[in-house]
Amino acid sequence: MLIAFIILYLLVTLLIGWWASTKVHSTQDFVIAGRNLPMFVAACALFATWFGSETIMGASSEFVENGLIGVVEDPFGAALCLVLVGAFFARPLYRLNILTFNDFFRLRYGRSAELISAIFMIPSYFGWIAAQMVAMSIILSAVTGITAFEGIMICTIVVVIYTYIGGMWAVSVTDFIQTIMIVIGLLLIAYQVGTAAGGIRKVLASTPDGFFNFLPEASFDGVIHYIAAWITIGLGSIPQQDVFQRVMAARSAKTAVRASYLSGFMYLTIGAIPLFIGLCGHILYPGDIHSGDTQMVIPFMVLEHSGIFLQIMFFGALLSAILSTTSGAVLAPSTVIGENLVRPYFKDISDQRLLSIMRLSVVGVALASALMAMWNQNIYELVGQSSALSLVSLFIPLTAGLYWRRASNFGALASIIIGMAVWVVCEFIIPTGFPSLIWGGLASLAAMVAGSWLRPDRTYARFKEATA
Repeated sequence: MLIAFIILYLLVTLLIGWWASTKVHSTQDFVIAGRNLPMFVAACALFATWFGSETIMGASSEFVENGLIGVVEDPFGAALCLVLVGAFFARPLYRLNILTFNDFFRLRYGRSAELISAIFMIPSYFGWIAAQMVAMSIILSAVTGITAFEGIMICTIVVVIYTYIGGMWAVSVTDFIQTIMIVIGLLLIAYQVGTAAGGIRKVLASTPDGFFNFLPEASFDGVIHYIAAWITIGLGSIPQQDVFQRVMAARSAKTAVRASYLSGFMYLTIGAIPLFIGLCGHILYPGDIHSGDTQMVIPFMVLEHSGIFLQIMFFGALLSAILSTTSGAVLAPSTVIGENLVRPYFKDISDQRLLSIMRLSVVGVALASALMAMWNQNIYELVGQSSALSLVSLFIPLTAGLYWRRASNFGALASIIIGMAVWVVCEFIIPTGFPSLIWGGLASLAAMVAGSWLRPDRTYARFKEATA
């Protein structure tokens, strides 16, 4: 019966995509839902940007193995990101009335910065999308016994169909529905497994000394790695198209700001529930969990301690969350390909032709991510690599472009290229033991400052004139 209802959930998801397709008449509808989402729907969409496999399965696994300090990156860093977006980025970007994050680079720095930022942004999504595909394959394997390859293929096919036809409207509607369902499902599961484990006090008391320590060890190396954990998603996911699209889809700048704050609060509070469930699993089945894949903690608990109704609700909502998260992540680079890589070379291209190109890009991005999912199946690692790419190349040019008048085109290009180059060297060629994203971020900052002082220009003045 559980398998039958999971299939039904997937079909309903496709039906929502079909319904959403009736609202898609232009690229603006496809990319940012016509800028018409009310505050709570926009907040749910922002909350659901990452609240899927990473938080429910990846973070709970890290929590069981490494304690509270092991999940600084997510959910704490993710919540920080959403709050910072509301405080410093949502309002000024919303007022520009643009479709993609890279459009800002064109307005602020010029065509070359737009092109380079798009080229650097697109690959950063492959790891994130792959993580969602891995998560779905794990769930389908637990429930149906299919292989990881088959699960990844099913996820890819459903996501491609759903995103291809519905765009951001489909993402937003399912984000809203799955947020309600996943919260209810997680609370019910937490109550059941918490009771089975002896209650909250017994669960918390069973943890070893230092398990809830939230501060780093008093050493230079410990502090640096702690900072790196905070900023991986906390800063690295700010210059991302999927976050930008959800902000731009709100009805107004004020709505976008409030939705960002609310989603940050939701992420931090709701994100604590899977951590508790994972800890209960550690107590109830310590041998089974540690001898197998710890990413299976929560699915294992649901299958062992829940009736069929709760299993249907939980797995259906979780699959919906993963599909919605994956769809938004696939949509983001696909819109960048159409808007920032293809459109500038075809000045007279029609809106409908551009919409078709974006939809075809959905297929290509999904297939590339599926290949990556088959290569690496560690959810937490895939997500961390994804956020690091945007942190070391795009965060500094975005922030400087908004808040530093002297930021120049040359400085932005130097910041993007040098930041990424240093990160690649430190990550893959000459490992230093020091977090490579710190080296990359510092190099990006230094290149922006040096490049802007050495080669100043009037890009800020032209930007203000163009957006006045």
